[in-house]
Amino acid sequence: VQLQASGGGLVQAGGSLRLSCAGSGRTFSSSMIGWFRQAPATERLFVAAIRRNNDSTYYAPSAKGRFTISRDNAENTVYLQMNSLKPEDTAVYYCAARTRGSTYYESRLYDYWGQGTQVTVSS
Repeated sequence: VQLQASGGGLVQAGGSLRLSCAGSGRTFSSSMIGWFRQAPATERLFVAAIRRNNDSTYYAPSAKGRFTISRDNAENTVYLQMNSLKPEDTAVYYCAARTRGSTYYESRLYDYWGQGTQVTVSS
């Protein structure tokens, strides 16, 4: 599975961005896809995840109510719609694929990673 994250940028607080994670390979549509973020000098943190059949989505408390994860398996793409952005959302955002297992919040359990896209929220 190869992943390409895009859609980051500079936005003012209260604004919105939609991140995309385009995947290739046979197992993308059958993989759980997660979004993680990493600010400078901090660990990579879970943001949101979606199971392969769109039947379950998961969010970090900081994302719940503001972010929405969705996927289009026909297009091999997962989206992260981010609304009401805050300066503390500033980070590099990564998408990742997990081909087996059900735990969604542990970054070390994901098998494939995209290159990251920078999100900067100004106050």
